[in-house]
Amino acid sequence: MEVRQASETDVDAAVRTLARAFEDYPMTRLGLDPDDYLDRLTQYQRLFVTGIGLPHGRVWVTEDTSAVAVWTTPATPPDALAAYADELTRLAGSRAALAKECEQAMGVFRPREPVWFLALVGVDPDRQNQGLGRAVITPGLAAADAEHSPAFLETHEPANLTFYESLGFTVTAELELPHHGPIHYAMYRPPH
Repeated sequence: MEVRQASETDVDAAVRTLARAFEDYPMTRLGLDPDDYLDRLTQYQRLFVTGIGLPHGRVWVTEDTSAVAVWTTPATPPDALAAYADELTRLAGSRAALAKECEQAMGVFRPREPVWFLALVGVDPDRQNQGLGRAVITPGLAAADAEHSPAFLETHEPANLTFYESLGFTVTAELELPHHGPIHYAMYRPPH
C-alpha cells in the first residue's frame, strides 16, 4: 500500500475523503451549523488541508487518496489557525458560540511544548478496516520520532481509543464537552 505526501493535485480528492469520513463524527456534528452541514463540513476540511496542512504541516495520503492524515508539526506557526478564525466562525454558524466554548475546554489539555499534532485523519467509509488509517498516520509518527518529538491527537469517538493506543498514544484527559457534547479524549505519545 503506497503512502505519499500530498500535493495540490490531491486536494479535491483528499477533501472528499475527509468529508465522507467525518460526516457523522460527533464533534463536527456538534460544532458545525446543521444548515448546509455537508457543504460546511467540506469547506472545513478544505480549510485544514489547504490552509494548515499543506502550507504549514504535513499531509499524507494513500495513492488513491482513500485515506488522509493532516498533521501540524513543531515548526507550524502557533498562529497558523488564527488567520482562519473568521472563516471557522462562519462555518460554525449558529453553533459558533458552542464551538468556541468546546475549543476552550479542549485547549486546556493540549501540550504546551512543541508536538506533532494529528489534526485530522480520515478513511473513506467504503475502505475502512483495511489498515489505511495506520498507513497514513505512520509517516507522521516516524517524522516525530526522527525529531525526538512527542505526538498528540484528540478524538471524540471511544471506538478509536484502542486503535490509537496500538500506535503508542495514551489518554491523558477525558471530559464531557459543554452542553452534553461528546466525550473529549486527549491522547499523547511520548518521544521515541
